[in-house]
Amino acid sequence: MMAATRSEEETRELGAALGRAAQPGDVVLLLGNFGAGKTTLVQGMARGLGIGDVVTSPSFVIANEYHGTIPLYHIDLYRIDEMDTTTLEALAEYFGGDGVCVVEWPAAVPTDLVHDATRVALAVSGENERELTFQAGPDRLRAVFEHWRVPAHAARGD
Repeated sequence: MMAATRSEEETRELGAALGRAAQPGDVVLLLGNFGAGKTTLVQGMARGLGIGDVVTSPSFVIANEYHGTIPLYHIDLYRIDEMDTTTLEALAEYFGGDGVCVVEWPAAVPTDLVHDATRVALAVSGENERELTFQAGPDRLRAVFEHWRVPAHAARGD
């Protein structure tokens, strides 16, 4: 299912709705190139979870923890090609734990940790416009995308 946003703020609003629908143990994998809006979506999710902290990409520290109605674990694996045992053990507690785990650049995550994860692919479709494709996940998160859903004929260019 494809959704569309027309601004960074709309992307945050979609993220906030995802945050409000999230439950402990949810894992969300964010796929997309640089500038696609992954961190912007996470900022919105933090808002939806009642987190007032400034959310930034944890590119250099790998993971940031935020505490709201439930914890948000924001992981960025851009610099990780393959996870060594130490890194994997350190991050494993975030997956399926007491909070929502959101991973940018998730290619290095072993599939057994993320087999039930929600996958959201983000793509630039204009200067401020983004297309978000919901690829898997629970119905309660899929329902969030209905508000921003792009009709199938529009997605095909009919």
